[in-house]
Amino acid sequence: MDYATLKVIWWVLIGTLMIGFALTDGFDMGACILLPFIGKSDEERRIIVNTVGATWEGNQVWFVTAGGAMFAAWPLVYAASFSGFYFAMLLVLFSLFFRPVGFDYRGKRDNPRWRTAWDWGLFIGGFVPPLVIGIAFGNLLQGVPFSFDTDLRVTYHGSFFGLLNPFALLCGLVSMSMLAAHGAAFVKMKTDGIVARRASVALRVASLVAVALFLIAGVLVATMIGGYQIVDAAPLDTVANPLLKTVLGAPGLWLTNYSTYPWMIAAPLVGVLGGVLALLLAGSRFEKTAFISSGLMVVGVILTAGFSMFPFIMPSSLDGRSSLTVWDSTSSQMTLQIMLVAVIIFLPIILLYTAWVYRVMRGKVTAAALAENSHSMY
Repeated sequence: MDYATLKVIWWVLIGTLMIGFALTDGFDMGACILLPFIGKSDEERRIIVNTVGATWEGNQVWFVTAGGAMFAAWPLVYAASFSGFYFAMLLVLFSLFFRPVGFDYRGKRDNPRWRTAWDWGLFIGGFVPPLVIGIAFGNLLQGVPFSFDTDLRVTYHGSFFGLLNPFALLCGLVSMSMLAAHGAAFVKMKTDGIVARRASVALRVASLVAVALFLIAGVLVATMIGGYQIVDAAPLDTVANPLLKTVLGAPGLWLTNYSTYPWMIAAPLVGVLGGVLALLLAGSRFEKTAFISSGLMVVGVILTAGFSMFPFIMPSSLDGRSSLTVWDSTSSQMTLQIMLVAVIIFLPIILLYTAWVYRVMRGKVTAAALAENSHSMY
């Protein structure tokens, strides 16, 4: 397989891992975001916690795997992103600490203050990661202030607070609200009674907010936010060196791919239509369809960002040549080939096992189930 094709395949695979993370870990983060608001009593909150309690650890593996794949396939992106987003990533990491201890320690004491404190800990573990990851994507769309020297040593010229600009915060809210909607759809599907009804209301609100903010972000990208375009570059099958190209930056350039590849317009359409369907189905008995719709919204939003930026992965706002793309930030051809073989062998096994787990854990979480399994459930 030629080098250029391998580069595109790994762009697709890493994007797939990110979507897998958002779809699976996304709904349990969304459930944790809603936990203090749609669970009014300890029993109701236990029901919500146990909708995701059996699978959240496996879901989080998608996040770890995506990070490992990025390190192996895109070493320059890994180095530049950890330089630029170091404190943001630490914030995500520290917030994730609340998840295992929150799930495991919450039920250790039958004390309302104790359990409420861990409920808010779970909220932090669900709220902060999607917000910060969305902020990171907002900065990627604008360009990140970093550069490479002739020895390909990266220097980041920004600050943590520089990441918190208005457009990036808007993207963070898009990410957080769409995962809250996805979590609400999952809780609605896995519960009944008053908890399911509150989840329906949350699904309506979160879907509406996510779609509205996504459309606003799209208008800003089309009119105000500067995009990037390669105007001259080395052959696609050469050894990766980001400095061997010329990059143009101007507002509206992130829309270029949609005229070059018209089929890409399906991504934002799926994002909007998925959110609208989730909103319309929130109060219906079609719980699985509502959940699938919220999942389509998540997929559409992520693909919109990926398709808009392709082939860019991490554009530089300071030095266009230093921008990292699919073509010039990858590992060697042999590394990509060896990893692809591993993916072909192990990914189907992982998917089959995941499907089996969800089949075994299917069904609703009820107060009666909690009473019957008080020592085995959270």
